[in-house]
Parts: sequence; structure tokens; C-alpha cells
Amino acid sequence: MDKNNQKRMIIGLIYAVFFLAVSWFFYSLFRTKPTCFDGTKNQNEEDVDCGGVCLKKCKKIQAQDLTTGDLGVVESSIAGEYDFYGAVANPNNVYGSKNFIYKIIFLDETGSVMTEKQGSSFILPGDKKYIIENNIKLTKMPAKIQFSVTDSAWVELDDLYEKPDLKIINKTYNEISSGVGFSEAKGLLQNRSPFDFAIIKIKIIVRDSANKIIALNATEMRTVKSLEDRDYRAFWLGRFPGEVANVENQIEVNVFDSESFAKRYFKSEKFQQN
Repeated sequence: MDKNNQKRMIIGLIYAVFFLAVSWFFYSLFRTKPTCFDGTKNQNEEDVDCGGVCLKKCKKIQAQDLTTGDLGVVESSIAGEYDFYGAVANPNNVYGSKNFIYKIIFLDETGSVMTEKQGSSFILPGDKKYIIENNIKLTKMPAKIQFSVTDSAWVELDDLYEKPDLKIINKTYNEISSGVGFSEAKGLLQNRSPFDFAIIKIKIIVRDSANKIIALNATEMRTVKSLEDRDYRAFWLGRFPGEVANVENQIEVNVFDSESFAKRYFKSEKFQQN
């Protein structure tokens, strides 16, 4: 490299360093600095705007653990696949879990693990719900199931919180006499909340006359507007054992996740921001 090229390279590096220094100066000068009132967990805060450098002490949540109950598997309408159900209950009336981890272990007669499933979900204060996992591939019906929930992220819901006003009417269950599929569950979802929801999940639990769960299904509805009524349908492609006596519907909207709302008419709460 001749002296002229070397000189140009040095000058270019000096300009680059100078430009970066000036850019960093103006960025540091005008950027929004984190505070103890910005509604965000930053700096070295223990929680949003409390603890660490913030004078405000964080409120300690002392919540009772989630409990598990009724669980089992049923044959799916697809050969070689099974559907799992497991009940989870929240004994706390003011605390909800915006996220918890669940684990399912399927065992055979010898106690050997056939397969495992892990996932996450949420639960509202004082609520009870079913965790449902569809179409699990197993070589046979498991002899035993282990179901556990851990790592609950608790939040306190304040006075502004209201459970979404959603309900299902005109629900029916029918076997399909012609066309594709064995049977279908139908109903009308009513959204009487003041919110437009981006996604609503409907879990369908089918029981026999002895109240035993014999089939499961699920469907999703997208962009359901406030005061809207929307039909839904869920299909079973193949026959499942047992005679249907009752069909339950479990409606789920994750109010802890702002993405669940297609339109929001209120400032997001702290439990939705974390």
C-alpha cells in the first residue's frame, strides 16, 4: 500500500470515529431515559417501577399454588392418536397467573415413559379450566399419567379488571349423516364485552351419561368484535367410543396478553405489559 492510500485510510477512520462519537452524543442527549414511573421493568427494578433504584417497595404476592384435578386421555378420531385433558384450579380470588408451565408424562404398565408433553397457559383468579392437548401420538392407551403445573407468574388484578363477557348459546351436537366426518359441535358465541378480541379459543368437552369425558375438540375464532354474535363449528373426522349425553364449552381469552385485543379502549394494565 502506497503512502497516499494509507493516508486516505487513516483520514477515513478518523472521520468514522468522529461520526460515531457525535451520533452517540446526540442519542444520549435526546433518548428517553428510564424512570421509576414509565410503566416498564428496567434499570435494576425488582418489578415494574418498584424495588432496586426506585424508592417504592414492591408488593409481595403470597398466592396459593395452582392445583390439578380430573385428568385422562381419550381416543382421538384419528387412529394412533389420543387427546389429553387435565383440570387446573386457581384457589386465589385476586391473583391470576399470567403464565404457568405444565408437564404431562405418559407411562405404560411397567412405568416406562411412552412420551412427554410440555406447554404453558394462564388462569384467571378463582377460575378452573381444562388443559387440552389434541392428537398425541401413542402406540396404545397409557396405563398412567403424571400431570404437574409449576412456575406460576402471579399478578394482582385491580378494580379495573373485568372478566370478558363471553358466552355460548344454541349449542348442539349432531352426528353427520352425509358428507365428510362423523359428528360436529355447533353454537353461537356472543361477545358482550366492550372489546374487540383478536383471538378467542373454544375448547369442547364431550361427556357420556355417567359424566365421563369421551371426546375432546377445540377451535379458534379470529377478530370477534364487541357486541358481535359468531357461529362456530368443530368436527370429528372419525367415530369415537361412547354415547354423547352432554357437551361443555370452555371459552378462553388471555387478558394478560395485549395481543389478544384487536382494539383496546383503555390503557393497558401492568399485568399486560410484562
